[in-house]
Amino acid sequence: MTGARLLRGAIGAAGFLVVAELVIRFGVSGRLDFPAPSAILLEAVRLPADPEFMAGVGTTLTNWVFGLLIATLIAVPVGVLLGALSPLERAVRPLLEFMRPIPSVAIIPLAILLIPVDELMKISVIVYASVWPILINTLYGMHDVDPLAKESLRSFGFGPLAVLTRVSLPSAAPFVATGVRIAAGIALVLAVSAELLAGGFNGIGVFVTVAGSGNRTDLMMAATFWAGVIGVLANVLLMAGERRLFHWHRMRTGATES
Repeated sequence: MTGARLLRGAIGAAGFLVVAELVIRFGVSGRLDFPAPSAILLEAVRLPADPEFMAGVGTTLTNWVFGLLIATLIAVPVGVLLGALSPLERAVRPLLEFMRPIPSVAIIPLAILLIPVDELMKISVIVYASVWPILINTLYGMHDVDPLAKESLRSFGFGPLAVLTRVSLPSAAPFVATGVRIAAGIALVLAVSAELLAGGFNGIGVFVTVAGSGNRTDLMMAATFWAGVIGVLANVLLMAGERRLFHWHRMRTGATES
């Protein structure tokens, strides 16, 4: 099933590239000055040998990893605390619902004004954007805990901390992992966006800006292509980790649905 889906996706992507190549090569696009997909792919193949680009990739990935890690360390404990204390969750829920829909990209100009240190500003924006999916998924996970399992443990004389560590946290862990995977994609978008808007010395976004200032659209699109590849690879790896670590959750969900 997965192989067939991948094959269909590959055929669709190849078909799109062929059509785009023909449209641009034969001038069907009119006055649109855009590089052909073949030119973009050629530059994309060359970019890994470019030390400047690879240094930018390293900077972007470093900010991305640190921002995602800090967001996880903040969101998981807060989500567990709110999920365990219903009155506290009800008290802060309006604030969460107000702040969560604010587009994270929109706070970048404010972050530039408030945080003068370049890398700290970018990591802070990544943290803000990544916290929400991890926090909300942790809350969902805490709410999904089987109340019968908690009551069974309490009946054997276990206290609240034991119930939390033996039942609630293991049950919520798959939801947390899903939140981290979703946040990883958002964090990468914010990492590149912050570089595009705030500039800096290195980064994929900085590389794209410099290429654009030199009217190298093919180089811009090639760097953007690699940003997309990094995002896809991160999602695939995290999804594979979820399946390996929490296969029991997928089996339980499938049994429940059937």
